[in-house]
Amino acid sequence: MNMPELPDIAAYISALEPRIVAQPIERVRLGSPFLLRTVEPPISSVEGRVVRELRRIGKRIAIGVEGDLWLVLHLMIAGRLHWRLHGAKLAGRRSLAAFDFPGGSLVLTEAGTKHRASLYVLKGEEGLRSIDPGGIEIFTSDLSSFRAALTAENRTLKRALTDPRILSGIGNAYSDEILHAAQLSPITLTHKLQPQEWQKLFDATRGTIQLWMDRLHTEAQAGFPENVTAFRKEMAVHGRYGQPCPRCGEKIQRIRYADNETNYCARCQTGGKVLADRSLSRLLGADWPRTIEELEALKRR
Repeated sequence: MNMPELPDIAAYISALEPRIVAQPIERVRLGSPFLLRTVEPPISSVEGRVVRELRRIGKRIAIGVEGDLWLVLHLMIAGRLHWRLHGAKLAGRRSLAAFDFPGGSLVLTEAGTKHRASLYVLKGEEGLRSIDPGGIEIFTSDLSSFRAALTAENRTLKRALTDPRILSGIGNAYSDEILHAAQLSPITLTHKLQPQEWQKLFDATRGTIQLWMDRLHTEAQAGFPENVTAFRKEMAVHGRYGQPCPRCGEKIQRIRYADNETNYCARCQTGGKVLADRSLSRLLGADWPRTIEELEALKRR
């Protein structure tokens, strides 16, 4: 399971706007004491206030109400939103909160036992700035500012694209798709990119995110996005380990590290080289295959 990213958050917002903008928050019900991360202003202070606007701040959803107060939700990895009948019960450990509106209840759930999702009540623009990681917005940036942000430090492309301090709203899933579209290796260092590669990366970032925003917006128009997931069959590489690359037909490869998995096509992105998986490299050492051909030969033995 991956954290909802820019296209997913945008889809949630497009689905929420016709349901809660210009509507009062009648009541906020908390099912978990771990969810709320702020004390002042109190959560009760938003009750009875009308929703004025919704914003995306990185991978967070900000609900602005009368009096310049903001409810900010960070879903993290396993948090999901659901639109339920008015007054829907908070059943079980997965149900963390409900926000009751005249036309229904917005319910926040979180799978698993680790409570990572969070809720903040903030005052004004200064409050919102306090939780903004600061990454640039891809659609309000030009090539020059994009390149400047990604080269402030010499990072791998995968790290640079997914660092919220560099780019806003992009994570594990869509970075894989962007890099495949740009035909660039996830481990290439930003300081080594050539001018034409910067143009390809910039165009691929905008194009990939716009493509998925449009797709998910269309889905959200048909019904509230209940099944937000980073693994979609239409994706080119993410979550498609061992399946054929839609561009060249080679099997998709992966690098696993910590809780993350990077998917890529060796033929399209790394000049045919298979990147060593850190979790396996200690065991396989020099035997770890460096090309598609070596990898296939190893499997056949």
